[in-house]
Amino acid sequence: MPERLTQQELESYLWGAAKLLRGLVDAGDYKQYIFPLLFFKRLSDVWDEEYAAALAETKDKKYARSMADDRFAIPDGAHWADVRGASRDVGRALLTAFRAIEAANPARLAGVFGNASWTDKAQMPDETLKNLIEHFSQHTLSLAAVPEDELGNGYEYLIKQFADDSGHTAQEFYTNRTLVHLMTQMLEPKAGETIYDPTCGTGGMLISALAEVKRRGGDARTLGLFGQELINITASIARMNLVLHGVEDFEIVAGNTLSGPAFIERDKLRTFNVVLANPPYSIKKWNREAWASDPWGRNFLGTPPQGRADYAFFQHILKSLDPKTGRCAILFPHGVLFRNEEAEMRRKLVELDLLECVLGLGPNLFYNSPMEACVVVCRSRKPPARRGKVLLIDAVNEVARERAQSFLKPEHQARILAAYKAFTDEPGFAKVAATKEILEKDGNLSIPRYVRPVVNGNGNGGGDARSLKKAWATFEASGREFWEQMDELVETLDGVVAGEATDA
Repeated sequence: MPERLTQQELESYLWGAAKLLRGLVDAGDYKQYIFPLLFFKRLSDVWDEEYAAALAETKDKKYARSMADDRFAIPDGAHWADVRGASRDVGRALLTAFRAIEAANPARLAGVFGNASWTDKAQMPDETLKNLIEHFSQHTLSLAAVPEDELGNGYEYLIKQFADDSGHTAQEFYTNRTLVHLMTQMLEPKAGETIYDPTCGTGGMLISALAEVKRRGGDARTLGLFGQELINITASIARMNLVLHGVEDFEIVAGNTLSGPAFIERDKLRTFNVVLANPPYSIKKWNREAWASDPWGRNFLGTPPQGRADYAFFQHILKSLDPKTGRCAILFPHGVLFRNEEAEMRRKLVELDLLECVLGLGPNLFYNSPMEACVVVCRSRKPPARRGKVLLIDAVNEVARERAQSFLKPEHQARILAAYKAFTDEPGFAKVAATKEILEKDGNLSIPRYVRPVVNGNGNGGGDARSLKKAWATFEASGREFWEQMDELVETLDGVVAGEATDA
């Protein structure tokens, strides 16, 4: 029996591989090399495990090989042991093995190993690759030694470490997992449903939905997981992530969600029961002109400004919801709630009664970004008691901070989730606003306009520490609203200046 690794030992082992690359490649590029090697080692060890079990049972090598190939086929010469035995041109041996495995498993592993420069000896010399291969060869990564959930957790740990190490590039592929967990709990994915992330990164939101179904006692094998990701290597990591978590029914496609949506059904966008997303913020390089006559009907709220594609992603997600059971949770910058240039689209959104909840979050929940964010929850069909209403939650103070990073503690998540489920007013924290009231404010969803801090519950203006804290909260809220209004004013002035320049 192979040695069983503890979670701590597994994580130390995985991160040790990354340490071998320090000083050789940029931290942001670790993932291009470490993840494919980890995945290759896992495939080979699981293949060996299943081959040995079948051989022990039948003594028939041909049958044992067919049984081992049933999960994932590994062609002759493309096993980990074959590459480990290469004395020179190790990068070429790796690349050959990767391509052979992809070709033997086209339905599930096409392109999964990415396109790193394995044969560039200036960047990745034979000695470095041999060191990495010997490091991974220290332990067996079979199912008996490292079950799927444990390896999946180790993989998520590695993604988190890469995010910490790579700084500004982290936001491209990693979303704070405590926040993702909260979003997933709000949507309550169920066994048998389809889950979609149109900007899936490394697949963390899909994995969170999978974990939530398991936690609630559902059969996660009945889920269908779907994602699209712009960056090829990140899409490959997402595929590996899902396989290492034991997922079989999934489809991750590399490509641009706005210009080339991947999931089409009968000449229409495919729809899903649950959509979780953290779209890229306010991107400027996108085809606004094509969006104005979008063939998929994703401009039903309007055409977003060239400098901010947030509402393009928003409309794509809304159009991707199942018309009966569809619900979504989207992580956005606060600006989508109040920016003047998107006011008309926001009004239409409120009028259509798709918006269920707006959750305001604290600062620094994103790598290298102090900005506050919000989660917008929508449903195709809201429960009768929630129709014509929107819940606004001010959770700006429900955040903890350690080692320069912010996160949501379990008690923060529990309080927010309880307020969402209750869907009632909670002074200083939550407010149920009628759509009529929101439209009277011109569709402005700035949370401080609806949720006012409670300075002193008994109105006597006491002077204890609690009163001081509440007074400070009031000051902060007014300051946030002031800066939101200033942001809106600056954008309006920018538009005026741009218009004058065009006229000139």
